[in-house]
Amino acid sequence: MAASRASAGEVKPDGKGLLEVAKPLIDRALAEDIGPGDVTTQAIVPPEARGQGEIVAKAHGVICGLPVAAAVFRAVDGSITFTPMVREGEPVGPGDVVAEVVGPLRGILIAERTALNFLTRLSGIATLTAAFVEAVAPYRAVILDTRKTTPGWRHLEKYAVRCGGGRNHRMGLYDMVLIKDNHIAACGSIAEAVRRVRAAGVEVPVEVEVRNLEELREALELGVDRILLDNFPVEDIAAAVRIAGGRVPLEASGGVTLDNVTEIAATGVDYISVGALTHSAPALDLSLELS
Repeated sequence: MAASRASAGEVKPDGKGLLEVAKPLIDRALAEDIGPGDVTTQAIVPPEARGQGEIVAKAHGVICGLPVAAAVFRAVDGSITFTPMVREGEPVGPGDVVAEVVGPLRGILIAERTALNFLTRLSGIATLTAAFVEAVAPYRAVILDTRKTTPGWRHLEKYAVRCGGGRNHRMGLYDMVLIKDNHIAACGSIAEAVRRVRAAGVEVPVEVEVRNLEELREALELGVDRILLDNFPVEDIAAAVRIAGGRVPLEASGGVTLDNVTEIAATGVDYISVGALTHSAPALDLSLELS
């Protein structure tokens, strides 16, 4: 399973680094899990006890979130050492050691679940993304994510998409115009919606969503930066590619699965956006095993 490797310190489009974005999420996650204290660990494990463990993969997948998991252990006990054994975006298989953790045993056990929650969730997204990327590899299509992300987790989840070899669509409502059906309904036509955007002096890329080939032909005359084909049947996507003739990049969206994404890519479309990358990715099975 091929995947690109994203830098652990990669800066996000709004200027924030990965751990800067993750810190408030880590703080909230630990607070809700630990509360006034881990009664089990405190009762069983002496304060002076030290431990060593390995985070082990139980399934095939792509690893993402190692810097976040490391930050969780540090937040619980700064003397814990977290050593990655693979890189971000690297494929793993059952039995592969993903990271080693050494330090006070109480801290390791208290941090374990929260660290794994971040790591399994982000690795799951990277794994699913890599599967989609591999499925379209023979073609020109680029796999994109959407805004269908877990509230508060968007930057992390979109980072995981990049770890899996996909690309990010817009990060939010602020960095790209996307004129959708409800916007068009609000002003009467695609042309009027585009006119209003330009009259407002917006200086970000403009994409228009179309629902059929007639709307596609209208949008092609408006000089927009990209056209989104919303829930088009595959044969209509192929027709749209022929009609556009390379004048405007086309994005297919809606109902995309691993079962049909290769067929969609074969039409020659430029982009395929997949909400499932972030809203339906299963967690990658990882566990912490003490030695």
